[in-house]
Amino acid sequence: MKGIADTGFLVALVNSRDRYHEWALHVAEQASEPLLTCEPVVAEAAYHLQDVALVLEMVTEQFLSLSFNCNDHLAHLAALASRYEDRHPDLADLCLIRMSELYPHHRVITADEDFRVYRRNKREVIPLICPP
Repeated sequence: MKGIADTGFLVALVNSRDRYHEWALHVAEQASEPLLTCEPVVAEAAYHLQDVALVLEMVTEQFLSLSFNCNDHLAHLAALASRYEDRHPDLADLCLIRMSELYPHHRVITADEDFRVYRRNKREVIPLICPP
């Protein structure tokens, strides 16, 4: 499975008390290659889990691959921020929307309901892996 990991998925994967923990374990078992993500997601996950070392280990052990440089996409991120201003997206969400455009064969793995509203390339539904 090719995927782009969001914060909620990573938190649910690690936190056994999270309501989506079993879902996240099942999804993680299906990963056949490193899941793509971005630095804002890694920062958010480290904050929510209160464990920077664990999240960095996910990268060093190649469960996650940092595959996005915000600097290279600032204008596009700003346009997305403006487009979705009413939803108050965080930087991680904007990066994942852009990553979905750059990696069209990867599905965004998220528990965030906003991804049902967000669109890539202005009109395309973003392919998702979400909890039931």
